[in-house]
Amino acid sequence: MHKPLRIAAIAAACALAGGVLYGAGAATAGQSTANSTHEPYNIGLLVKDIDTYYGTTADANGVYQASPDSPYAKDLARIDADAKRYIDKAARKAHHRGERPAVVFDIDDTLLLSLDYEKRYNYTYNSATWAAYVNRADRPEVFGTPELVRYAAKKGVEVFYNSGLTEAQRAAAVANLKKVGADVNLDAGHMFLKDAANPPSYLSGCATPGAWKCTTVQYKSGTRKHIEDDLGYEIIAGFGDQYSDLDGGYTGRAYKLPNPTYFVS
Repeated sequence: MHKPLRIAAIAAACALAGGVLYGAGAATAGQSTANSTHEPYNIGLLVKDIDTYYGTTADANGVYQASPDSPYAKDLARIDADAKRYIDKAARKAHHRGERPAVVFDIDDTLLLSLDYEKRYNYTYNSATWAAYVNRADRPEVFGTPELVRYAAKKGVEVFYNSGLTEAQRAAAVANLKKVGADVNLDAGHMFLKDAANPPSYLSGCATPGAWKCTTVQYKSGTRKHIEDDLGYEIIAGFGDQYSDLDGGYTGRAYKLPNPTYFVS
């Protein structure tokens, strides 16, 4: 996760308040920001809207969970159903053409839900508390997306992961993904994580050892370009909870998953 703009992401609040449905389609950078000439959305009301959207409840251990009956879960179910239909169709076409189809998944709040962290830290971000949270490796799944990973693999589609998590968090990410059932291609050749100390050569335009200057879009689109141009795959679909997970090309069909708790530029 890269420097998220947490509760200040008024665009998410406006989307919730206006009943905008996140869904499948081409990702854009068109997530609007607050108009400074008008009073912003009230933070207290925003938190209530977010809790209603997720159906947020604390379980017996005091861990905040999303409800499987929530509007959030229903939005995800619609996206997942569309994605399965598309993957099936696109995979058959790609195989017929002799191509090697692939899909690319973000991890944070695309496969692993961070709602408990958001609630506990009042929608703020701290690198130390975030690292400790990730390293616990016990985040629940984002409803349905681990199943999408398995579905794609069954259709002969290569699964890749493209995440802002760091190399130091690799072991925890792998362990957590296994727990939620996304146990497909969790090796270093398929899971791309941010390595600021030793960035790959295909990111040399914005990153050199010890000097990482890549934006999220540069990093993620550059990695997707590497998957296509260097590894020889044809990306048919990409999944992410942020527009920056999907912008920059080499995405195939872009599936923007809902996330009203933070915004990554």
